[in-house]
This record gives sequence, C-alpha cells and structure tokens, in this order.
Amino acid sequence: MTKRAFTIDTGKEKFEVEGYEHKNVAVKYLMKRRRSLLSTKDPDKAERLFTELPTNVSVIGKQVTKSYVVTWEKTGTGEFSGARFTFTMDDA
Repeated sequence: MTKRAFTIDTGKEKFEVEGYEHKNVAVKYLMKRRRSLLSTKDPDKAERLFTELPTNVSVIGKQVTKSYVVTWEKTGTGEFSGARFTFTMDDA
C-alpha cells in the first residue's frame, strides 16, 4: 500500500500531508501538536497553545472526507490517567 495525499482542515488552517488512512493522518497531526505542548517550558505559552488546540479535524482525501471531534484534557482521566495533554477522537 502506498502513501496517499490528504488535506487536513482544522477550521483555521489547511495543509497537505501524506499517509495511509484518514484516522492515522489525523492522529499523527494531533500528536505533533501534543508534543509541542509537552516541550514548552513557559506556562503562559503552554496555556495559550492549549486553548488554540483544534477540536474539529477534517481529513480530506480524493474521494472521501472524514471528520473527527477531538476532546483534550490537561491531565488524563481515562485510559492514560495522569498523562498530560491527552486527547480522544470520535467520528463526527
């Protein structure tokens, strides 16, 4: 299976990415956003970045568009309790 071209739309920005499946592309993007939060030392900047995290992500392929609703937590309470900046994705 080869990588395909996708467009990620967060409502504020659109950009081109490559990947295998819609959901995997969305998870990869959200994990990059999470890593940038985790590596930020300044608490004010981390708070600003947390408020700017996307809550709706649409992954646009050539034929199919899939949308996901993302819920973010500062401290995980579910499966990864105690982890910082966790998220869950549900189909929209």
